[in-house]
Amino acid sequence: MNNLSLTLLIVGGFFNLGFGLFHLTFWRVFRWKEELASLSFINRGIVQVLNLCLTFVFFVLAYISFFHASELLSTKLGAALLTAIALFWFLRAVEQVIFFRLRRPVSLILTLVFLLGSALYLAPLILEF
Repeated sequence: MNNLSLTLLIVGGFFNLGFGLFHLTFWRVFRWKEELASLSFINRGIVQVLNLCLTFVFFVLAYISFFHASELLSTKLGAALLTAIALFWFLRAVEQVIFFRLRRPVSLILTLVFLLGSALYLAPLILEF
């Protein structure tokens, strides 16, 4: 087991933890009480439920990265999870370009951040398997 791989997974854990905490602030940061008021009851609920579920996923990914790094790096299931997490962040980068374009600097920065998230999980996969 490579020390660099373990370090990348710990960094990846903090990466996911940070996004989980950030998503908990969406109500305030994006003024959802006012902004979502124009949506139907169902659509307003869907947006909020999806955000809470995604937040939970980020916390789970952080937990797995912190406390099950050795299993991620030494088992077929771990390789599958590393692949899934790397793909998750890669697809998020692609979605950033599709839905938000790259017209504003913040969109370009977020795209690069999401690609970093993908690399944090792809690199240990390549190094260990």
